Amino acid sequence: MLKLKELSKPRNIALVALLIAANIGVSMLSVHTETLKLSFSFIIIAFSAYFFGSVAAALVGGLGDIASALIFPVGPYFPGFTLTAVLTGICFGVFLYEKTSILKISISVILNEFLGSLLLNSMWISILYSIPFKPLLISRLTTQILPMTAVEIVTLWLLFGKSMVIDNIKKAILSKRV
Repeated sequence: MLKLKELSKPRNIALVALLIAANIGVSMLSVHTETLKLSFSFIIIAFSAYFFGSVAAALVGGLGDIASALIFPVGPYFPGFTLTAVLTGICFGVFLYEKTSILKISISVILNEFLGSLLLNSMWISILYSIPFKPLLISRLTTQILPMTAVEIVTLWLLFGKSMVIDNIKKAILSKRV
């Protein structure tokens, strides 16, 4: 796993900062309602986890969430969503750092979607908007969690599977010549 010493290198700080900026940009394209959020920011967090590990992915998720909430607010800022974004980065880092498989991708996505998005985010929405938790949970399960789980698994497998594209990106990002 990438050590904190490696993360303190100026080059790696710059790359993580670019991933945070990319996370903010992608979140700008998200579709929001009071109870649903459709976003592809998971791709940026997964990329940061793959290349730099859990700490960097947690930073990309957390700082990206805070900055997005400040720059493109959709309702009041709530730190619970930032916690979920940080935990998403940690989970992706644990399972995806440097090596992926369909099993690792599936486990990380299922954990993030069911524990993070379904349970935690439903609880945050329930607290924030005074919506009863159980009906919200059921509604979010069918309208967001199940579809997004499938979308995330397929998307991440296409990006991180046996593709030459990810190998070339990895070589360019992690090589000493860049």
